[in-house]
This record gives sequence, C-alpha cells and structure tokens, in this order.
Amino acid sequence: MADCLFCKIIERKVPGRIVHEDDDLVAFEDVNPQAPLHVLVVPRKHIPTLNDLAPEDDALLGKLFRAGARIAKARGVDGSGWRTVMNANHDAGQSVFHIHLHVLGGRRMAWPPG
Repeated sequence: MADCLFCKIIERKVPGRIVHEDDDLVAFEDVNPQAPLHVLVVPRKHIPTLNDLAPEDDALLGKLFRAGARIAKARGVDGSGWRTVMNANHDAGQSVFHIHLHVLGGRRMAWPPG
C-alpha cells in the first residue's frame, strides 16, 4: 500500500529501528514507547485491520505471536511478564491501518488497560 507507514518501513523507504525480520515479518521499536520494551511486529503482507483477515492468514498470526515471544525472551522480560496488544479500528486506538502486534514489557502492567 503506497501510503502505509509500516509498508514504507518494511520497504526501507522510511527509517525504523528494526529488531527482527524474516520472510513474513518485520519487527521494530515503537517511536512512542509505552514501556521499556515496546516493539511492533508487523506482517510484510499489508492487511489493514483484524477485520480484514482471511483464513489463509491464520498461520501468519501465529508467526506474529511467536516472534513476540522470541523478542520478549531476547529482551529478558519473558520471566517477569510481558503483554501483547492488537487494536482494530479507530475507537480501539488503531492509528496505522496495517495490522501489528504491540509487544510491551519491562514494567508492571495495569489492568484493565486503557
């Protein structure tokens, strides 16, 4: 998608602090971190919202979460705790319309969120 910020980061048209990438995913530091660890894991495939997922995307979602777990372990928060968040549409807080998994850790998380 030509005007998608995350597509531009994936394509290296916009800089991003990339911490992981493979054939299906790219993970990078959030520019407005809400915790000491705040990484976004995004699929290379442009999918605007969770509402736009298709059955063939099921494995891709599993890869997003497994990448999040690897990042949490690499950053040393797997034992103390970490959180994942995915927002769908404006009222939930989605500001970039390319699905992405927030991986947050390094501090105590409150409940309920938001």
